[in-house]
Amino acid sequence: MKHQEKPPEGNLTKPMEFVLLDFADVPHLQWFLFGLFLIIYIMILVGNGTVFLITKLDPALQTPMYLLLDNFSFLEMCNVSVILPRMLMNLWTQRRRISLVACATQMCFFLMLGGTECLLLAIMAYDRYVAICHPLHHSLIMNHNVCVRLVSGSWLGGVPVQIGQTFLTFSLSFCGSNLINHFFCGIPPIIKLACGDTTVNEMMVYIVAMMFATVPFLLILLSYGKVISTILNLPSASSRTKTFSTCSSHLIVVTLFFESATITYLTPKTQDSGGTNKVLSLFYTISTPLFNPMIYSLRNKDVIKALKKLLWKYSTSLIKNESIYRS
Repeated sequence: MKHQEKPPEGNLTKPMEFVLLDFADVPHLQWFLFGLFLIIYIMILVGNGTVFLITKLDPALQTPMYLLLDNFSFLEMCNVSVILPRMLMNLWTQRRRISLVACATQMCFFLMLGGTECLLLAIMAYDRYVAICHPLHHSLIMNHNVCVRLVSGSWLGGVPVQIGQTFLTFSLSFCGSNLINHFFCGIPPIIKLACGDTTVNEMMVYIVAMMFATVPFLLILLSYGKVISTILNLPSASSRTKTFSTCSSHLIVVTLFFESATITYLTPKTQDSGGTNKVLSLFYTISTPLFNPMIYSLRNKDVIKALKKLLWKYSTSLIKNESIYRS
């Protein structure tokens, strides 16, 4: 909680722009970081884009689980595109200024997509719970219409809340420095620049984090508690291994995302931990989109089969076109 003495009225300003410091403290690594994050960004787009196309084009993958995976892959591309292009531009040009409107827009989309990710992960856990604990009723409970409604709710559910939280954050009065010690416009680093009492804003951060992170995480734990209980009651070890493999990929993604996100947003800020928060934010912003395609593709025989079929169809089409061109 921040209680900063309010300066004279003349010193209270509404800055027209901020400066994202990102990795300015390591000037000798700017080009290395640019190359590294550019490669990571391309890998995220190619990897998640491939999973997105496969689940869209292959008729065998038109099931609830792959509808959710399709949306999750698209979400990951959107999520990382809110952060990385601006960071790459800053590293390339060394001009780290960002307008007030651009900063608020980035924050709003980051919060909305982050909330959607939490809700979507909870829906995916529920789908695995129904598939394993109630297999005979899975197609009835998680039919196409239900999945579409759940997915639509995850995309739209947090929009008014996150718009309100963004508006509340940028309604603060700012004074002094406009330097944001982060690589994107997040709520905690923006609040640090505000004058006066920010108790309401900090309480809102915790309340919204509880709604869109803690509650979905608890629902995921409840779902997998039921799933593990069901798996342990299966008669053979091979059945237990096969059944657990259907949800292990999702568990890995959940662990990657929630562990670092929870530490970043729900840990009390007892001291200046800007560097630590940057590392943790970078981890949960990039790690899940980066590893999601590998986790789901390399551990999923249906996705690998569909990928091989797509590559074979594409290569055959290229060979035919080349033959026609030569003739």
